[in-house]
Amino acid sequence: MILMLGQSRILFAMSRDHLLPPGLGVVHHRYGTPYRITIATGVAVALLAGFLPIGTLAELVNIGTLFAFVLVSIAVIVLRRTRPDLPRAFRVPFVPVLPILSALACLYLMLNLPADTWVRFAGWMALGFVVYVVYGRRYSRLAGAEGEAAAARATADRGARGG
Repeated sequence: MILMLGQSRILFAMSRDHLLPPGLGVVHHRYGTPYRITIATGVAVALLAGFLPIGTLAELVNIGTLFAFVLVSIAVIVLRRTRPDLPRAFRVPFVPVLPILSALACLYLMLNLPADTWVRFAGWMALGFVVYVVYGRRYSRLAGAEGEAAAARATADRGARGG
């Protein structure tokens, strides 16, 4: 249930950034929640729960969550290096040791999942890549002038830091 709520927020952010159609991220006028995304996520989860064994679903949720943790662990290191001036609500201690250990622990757990879970995971990743190439790459906010300006700022920042 908690992962479902988190997924709807991730999809909401993606629609706000135009990686998914912005109409999906419409916020309810009274409750202030992204109701279309929440309903779509609920329907998708209900269909998957109705047609797949619970063990298969658990393995898919596990590999997806672990992969997200690997990416976050790596992002901590990358952002510390590329954007040291970025305001942070909290700081991760023992960088880069702790994020590296975190990524390795998650990878170890992922490697202990069955091979068919990896095949399903690859399928979901391929589907996500297709959605990005077909829709998100063209319509995302970064695809427009804003993206070009952000890329120019990042290049200028790297040049100013000498790296």
